[in-house]
Amino acid sequence: MKSKAMWLVVYALVSCGLTIAQEAPKSVYATVTKIDAGAQEIVVKADSGGEIGVTLAAKHTLRKVALGAKDLTGAAPIEFTDIAVGDRVLARGKESDDKKSIAATLIVVMSSSDVAKKQQEERQDWDKRGVNGIVTAVTPESVTLNVRTLAGAKTITVIPVAKAVVRRYTADSVKFSDAKDGTLGEIKVGDQVRARGDKSEDGTKMTADEIVSGTFKTIAATVVSVDAANQQMTVKDLETKKTMVVKVNADSNMKRLSDPIAQMIARRVHPDAYPARGGRGEGGGDAAGGASGGAPRGGEGGGMRGGGGRGGDLQQMLDRQPAVTLADLKVGEPIVISSAVGNEADHITAITMLAGVEPILRSPGKPEMSLGGWNLGAGGDMGGGN
Repeated sequence: MKSKAMWLVVYALVSCGLTIAQEAPKSVYATVTKIDAGAQEIVVKADSGGEIGVTLAAKHTLRKVALGAKDLTGAAPIEFTDIAVGDRVLARGKESDDKKSIAATLIVVMSSSDVAKKQQEERQDWDKRGVNGIVTAVTPESVTLNVRTLAGAKTITVIPVAKAVVRRYTADSVKFSDAKDGTLGEIKVGDQVRARGDKSEDGTKMTADEIVSGTFKTIAATVVSVDAANQQMTVKDLETKKTMVVKVNADSNMKRLSDPIAQMIARRVHPDAYPARGGRGEGGGDAAGGASGGAPRGGEGGGMRGGGGRGGDLQQMLDRQPAVTLADLKVGEPIVISSAVGNEADHITAITMLAGVEPILRSPGKPEMSLGGWNLGAGGDMGGGN
C-alpha cells in the first residue's frame, strides 16, 4: 500500500525554510518508473494516475527521508544518481502547460527497499489482525460482516476508531493501492469489506484502524476464445448466457484448483449431494493438506488476500494453488472469475480467476453447471501491499 508518510513532508517544507517556486507549485506523489541519467530526468507514475516527466529546475533540492519520517529533519542530501526505479517520490515544482511534466525544485525520495520492508510489515499485520467478509448490515457507526472460514461462517461487527482510515476500491481496478479515501456511509449490504484492528475476546467485535471496501461480482463462465497476446479472453456467462471480454494483468490472481481442493469446496457448496464424512474435519482433512501443503496456518484474518488459521480463511488455500496463464486455458473450459463492478457489463478485469472448478459448478446428478451461492468476493489484490 502507498506510504502515508509522504504527505507529512509538505508540512515540513515551511518548518525547514525551503524555497519553493512562487508560481503555484505542483506536488506529485508517485513511483519512479524510468530514469534518464544523461538528461537528468525521471518518469514517474503518479498516484493520481498517468505518467509524468520530472526534470530538475535550475535551483533544486534533492533529499532522502527514512520510512516513517515526520518531517525533513535528518533528511539526507542526495545526488540525482541516487534515485532508483521503484523509489517513492514527492516531486514539487512548476507544471508544464500540457500537464505532462514538472520542473522540480524539490524531490523527496523514499527508497524502494524501505517501502518494500514497510509493505511486508503491513501484510503481516493484515494477516495477524485482519478480517474479511461480506457486509450483512450497516449502521452509521459500524458494519457487520459474514466471515467465511473453513470451519463455517461467523459474524463480526466492525467499529472504526475515531481516526480510522476508510478506503474504497475503485470501479475497474484490481489494485489495492488504487483504493481511494472513502466513508463508512459508502459501504452497502453485499459489499466486501476488509478491516484491520483488535478483536474482542469472543471474536464477535473489532475496533478497526483501517477499513477497505468494494463492490464485487463473481461469475461462472466457459472460455470461448483466448487472446494471450492482448491479455484477454472472451467467455460465456453461465447464468446470463451472454459473452463478455475479460482482461487480465500482472495483478490478476489466476489459479488452477487441484482436484482434491475442488472436491473439498464442492462438498461445502453442495452439502446435500455428498454423504457426511467423519474423521479429520470437514472434507476429510487430507483433501486440504494433500494439495496445499497442510492446513492453513496463522490467525483468522488474512482477509482478501491471505490469512488462514485452523479452519481459517479459504483465500489462503486458494493462493497456494498452482498459477496459470491465459495460454493454459482451453476453449470450453469452465472457470470462475471475480471482478470489481465497473461501468461496462460486458468488459471486466479479473481480480481472481479459478480454473479446475467443474466439480464446484456441477452439482452431482445435475447436467447443468451453476455458480449457485458461491462467491469469491474480492479474492486477489486487497492485501496491504504496493
